[in-house]
Amino acid sequence: MSGITLPQRNSSGPTKGLLWLLLCLVALLSLLPSLRLLISALVDWRLGSDSSLWRVLSNPATWLALWHSLYTSGLGTILSLLLGSLFAFCLALTDIRRKQMWVFLFMLPMMIPPQITALSWLQLFGPGSILLNSLGIAPGFGSENPLYSANGIALLLGIQHAPLVFLALRTQLQCLPKEHIEAARLHGASLWRVFFDIVLPLCRTALWGGAAIAFVSALGNFGIPAMLGIPISYFVLPVHIYQTLSSFGPSMLNEVAALSVLMGVLAIGIVTLQGRMQRRYALPLIGMAGRALGFTLGKWRRATEMLLGTVLCAILLAPLLALVATSLVPTLGVPLNSQTLTFAAWHSIFDSQSATLRALSNSLLLSISAAAILMLISLPLAWLLVRYPSRPLRWLHSMIDIPYTLPGVVLAIACILLFARPLPVLEISLIGTLGIIFFAYLARFLTVCLKPVHSSMLQLDPAMEEAASLAGANFSRRLRHIVLPLLAPAAFAGALLVFLTAVNELTVSALLWSAGNETLGVVIFNLDESGNKVLASALSVLIVALVALVMLLLGALGRYLPKGVIPWQS
Repeated sequence: MSGITLPQRNSSGPTKGLLWLLLCLVALLSLLPSLRLLISALVDWRLGSDSSLWRVLSNPATWLALWHSLYTSGLGTILSLLLGSLFAFCLALTDIRRKQMWVFLFMLPMMIPPQITALSWLQLFGPGSILLNSLGIAPGFGSENPLYSANGIALLLGIQHAPLVFLALRTQLQCLPKEHIEAARLHGASLWRVFFDIVLPLCRTALWGGAAIAFVSALGNFGIPAMLGIPISYFVLPVHIYQTLSSFGPSMLNEVAALSVLMGVLAIGIVTLQGRMQRRYALPLIGMAGRALGFTLGKWRRATEMLLGTVLCAILLAPLLALVATSLVPTLGVPLNSQTLTFAAWHSIFDSQSATLRALSNSLLLSISAAAILMLISLPLAWLLVRYPSRPLRWLHSMIDIPYTLPGVVLAIACILLFARPLPVLEISLIGTLGIIFFAYLARFLTVCLKPVHSSMLQLDPAMEEAASLAGANFSRRLRHIVLPLLAPAAFAGALLVFLTAVNELTVSALLWSAGNETLGVVIFNLDESGNKVLASALSVLIVALVALVMLLLGALGRYLPKGVIPWQS
């Protein structure tokens, strides 16, 4: 039945209208900002050496920022490969216990906003560390925090994006055909020989893919390099763009656009190169996929679990404990004990006059609204992509990934340029309002919401729709009574993923916010910059708790969803 096509008599009209509506909407969200950015960068190219692009390319600060970006992202990617591979191989190939718990905990750092990651590590080290002062092991007064360095930035970038390598590698490990492993074992190969001679070569493309994704994500990360680099004047490309935008001059926007195009071309070039390398070195696998290798660790199982637990304590638990300790003291430098314990910072969060409560309301409004709108767009879009494949829809599907592939700073600059003038006809300006942040969220997170819905739609047998069509049900009734109820769990999961990503986002909103329209990520960044680290820590702890709660809710929903929709579930 799956090969039968749906009758077109009742659906050709609505389908055609829906197709054109979605094409226009996706083009508006995905293509228009990028085109506007490119036009601004090249608008004065005829001026030669006086053009904005040439001034940017001839500026030594551009190349210094580019080198800083490549160095920190490259070093961070190496660390991501080490951490991600360690957890992927241990969790996919061995018999350690409570694998679901390990995966959840290892995925948590990726879901925590980068500015909170940076803040938690800053509170862990240095002479002002509340946790170290309470334990009596803090470094001497006046000591420099080692994280304020290029290597400190690379360290946190590596930890932040290690789950991306883990996801790419674990997927490949779960698909390895077990015949290769069994044949080698029957010929007397040891476990280590099998691992190095068979498993690693077969996972080469996954390692390429994970490394490229981690590198591009590190390249576009703003929160960590800003919080660790600005105090020591160590600027990477996103921070350099942020600093350039704060300057004045008639050609400032064009120069910022040129910088953004340079960064966007670099990111897209790396993704393209990664795709070619994967296709070139892909190994065709013949056999039945299943559990590729069962390392029975025996007496080494407890040691392996202790190793993974130690790593998680170092990269997750210790920084979070430092955040909690900092949120419970009156000011930095005061050790935490029964006399100094206070909840003043927590009371300030919910003060009706504070910017933190306003930012919490703004972030919840933006993230919930974006999640709801994108869920409504993704349902008919996924249905069209699967049931009516065509060249325009393939183009549309590929365009959706553009805003997510571009670094967030680049997308923010594109939105500023796109809405620099009031909207035509309406004569409404979005600059300095929540509306421009909302548009950027819709553009950036459309692919996040669509992927689970599209995966679920691919698994729906069209037989029910065909039967309903033969019984006389028109297009809208089939969509309402058959397709939408079956796709609802995946759509809800996609909406939760959007909410989880958008509620604490900083990279996009850092350039789009204005007074009264702050988001949670911006407030934490500003509080840290102004020296109010106690309140920033309390707000960060609240956000981490919210992230963990939403992740648990998604995990509970996982049983009703196709495999792979929830990243931290098998």
